[in-house]
This record gives sequence, structure tokens and C-alpha cells, in this order.
Amino acid sequence: MEKSIVVAIDVGSTKICTLIAQIEDENSIRILGVGIEPSEGIRKGTVVDIPQAANSIAKSVKKAERTSGLEITNAIVSVAGTHISSINNKATVGVVGGVIDQYDVARVVEAVRAIPIPHNRVIIHLLQRTFSVDGVDGIRSPIGMYGSRLDLEAHIITASASSIENLRQCIMTAEIDVNQWVLNPLADGEAILTDIEKQMGVVVCDIGGGTTGLAIYINGDVWHSNILPVGGGHITNDIAQAFHLPLSQAEEVKKIHGHCIPDFIGDEEYFYCRTFGQDEAAKFSRKELSKIIQMRTQEIFQLVLQEIKRSGYDNLMPAGMVLTGGTSLLPGIDQLASDELHMPVRLAKPENITGMIDQLDSPAFSTSVGLLYWAMMMQETVGGQPKKKDVSDTMDKIKKFARYLLP
Repeated sequence: MEKSIVVAIDVGSTKICTLIAQIEDENSIRILGVGIEPSEGIRKGTVVDIPQAANSIAKSVKKAERTSGLEITNAIVSVAGTHISSINNKATVGVVGGVIDQYDVARVVEAVRAIPIPHNRVIIHLLQRTFSVDGVDGIRSPIGMYGSRLDLEAHIITASASSIENLRQCIMTAEIDVNQWVLNPLADGEAILTDIEKQMGVVVCDIGGGTTGLAIYINGDVWHSNILPVGGGHITNDIAQAFHLPLSQAEEVKKIHGHCIPDFIGDEEYFYCRTFGQDEAAKFSRKELSKIIQMRTQEIFQLVLQEIKRSGYDNLMPAGMVLTGGTSLLPGIDQLASDELHMPVRLAKPENITGMIDQLDSPAFSTSVGLLYWAMMMQETVGGQPKKKDVSDTMDKIKKFARYLLP
């Protein structure tokens, strides 16, 4: 049997990552092509310069095509930015004939997505929370069940129509069709969460360069999501301001000498770097650097905590937080997060991938690999060509797709 090829383009604030992969089995992906390019023309997940962003995406795509020897025609693409918002909604329909079939599910899906949204916004995700049949909650797939009333609770994620179209134009410049948009923390969830964590209650926190993505999973489904306008770039900017460094050098200092907990750094630990206007490298205290990082990181987690409390689900996550994204590579960040949030915190990176994984074995690529798992789940491409799944073929397919209802 011909193995499926899936393609993902992760458009971030600091990097563009294009991945081409082959599905080995339902739990394993083999990376065939990788294209990583610095991100230009994108700020906090939103396109601010179409020519620059399109050029970065095109370079990333070409690198992936060269390393894989395959030509990309379509892909699944990540989306983030502060223009993202979400809402939960519930709808009810009557069951015709007494036995629930796919038509009844389609009707309740259409009813639950019929929410008033501004003309300048579009629905990018409609995710099942739970079905109910005649008042019986917690039903995963109602097809074939007897009942007279079918209810659906769904988590609906919307985005700015202009932001989506601007990004689509950048992707199309590289002659790529967008199969589907996927919110960053949802992609992360497919790559780094266990089924037990999703069932028990957990929050994914992806701290990227310009934004922090959150997704709360309870009873196996997404109950809340949001994108916060803070990220590792703010820490870099603080370091640049404090030590009078170029941003590129401040980023390097953060990665090499940074730590989130000053108490773990000795008073006599120093590093050297050349500041603006100086011919020779100056001496700086690592502890002072750590204090700067700690203050901004604490602020990020305070905003995360506010968002979790705003969701109303702060007491429903015994599995705590799974932390990922490039900024999660900072030493001590998991302990700091646990202290600030008062919950268990673990660091996560992509797993169950083979092939060209040297660069991908890092939390910085959780979204990129998660997009592949999402594409694998949806089975949108085979041999580089779109393939539409008929969910009425088998009950297994129906159950598989019921959790991820698309608008």
C-alpha cells in the first residue's frame, strides 16, 4: 500500500519551518524533507510585510523540496497571532426516525456553528466538546444510537479574515494551496500530549518568539484556547536594553548564558560581550542576566495564569501544564512556571519521529511536527495530492473525525 505523504508549514514569528513526511504507521512519522528559514515580515504571528513574509516562506519550501526530492503542491499551515479568539457554543436538533445517523450529526454541527460573528472574522476550527443524546452527556460518537434529541457542545475558534488572507497570499506566492489552518497550541497538543493528560485535564503552553499559545484539554477535548501577545522576544529585548546589545547578540546571550532562577547562579559567574560603541568585550554578571530573565518570565506566566482563571477551568487540570516552544529551552523555566502557576509542569518535545530529525528534536519544533500529526489524522494528502475522506465509509472513520469537526 502506498504510504501517505503529509506536508506542514509552520509560520512563526522567528522562523518558518516546512516539513515533508511519510506516514509510517498511526503513531510514527518519517521526516523526508526539512526547510528552516528565519522569519521576516511577520510580527507576533501576523503578517506585516507580504513580500518579505512570502520570500521567507518560499525559501523554506524550496529547502524542504530539495532535501526530500518531492514537489509540494499543498500543505497544512499553522496560524497564531493576537487576532485569534474563541467561544464555546451549544446547539440542539431533533432526531428524525429515532436513530441518529450522519445527517443528524451534520445538522447539529451546522446549528452549533451558526453563531453571530463580525463580517471581518472567519471560523478556523469547530471542535467537539461533547455530544448528548436525550440528556445523556459525554457521548463520543452518537451515530447509531437511539434518541429523539441530539445536543452538541463545541469550541469555536475564529480569526481575523484579513490576517488569514494575507497569510494565504504569502503561501500562494510559493505556489502552495492551503489544505487547512491549524492553531499552534492545537498542533502542539497532537505532538506532545498523552491521552491520559488530555483526559485528566491539562493545559498546553507554547512560548514562541512573539506569542504564547494556550490550549486547555479536559475529557479528551479542547475546552479553551487563546494566543497571548508575549513571548521569548520580549526577554531578548529586555536583555538588549539592559546591556546595550544588538538584538541578535542579546538572543545569543540568552541562549548561552541565560537561566530563569538567579539563585542557581553563583555570584562570581560572568560572561563577556561587546556592547554598542565599544571595541572590547565587557564583563557582565550572569546573576544580573538571570534576574532580568526571571522578571519577564514571571510576567509571562502571570498572564498565562490570568488566562487560565478567565477560562473558568483552573480547578479542572490535575495533569498541570505541558510547556513547549523555543523559549521553554531556558534552564529553570519549568520550575519557575510551577512556582508561579502552583501546578505540575513538564517540558515536552516531539517524539515518535524518524528520518531527518537532527534539527527537530527540540521543543522549538513541537508545532511543526504537530502539524504533521494533524495532517496525518485528517489524511488530507496522499502522494502530494489532496484526498477527501468519506466519513460515511466506516464507523471507525466516523469516530476518528467526530472529535475534529471542521467549519
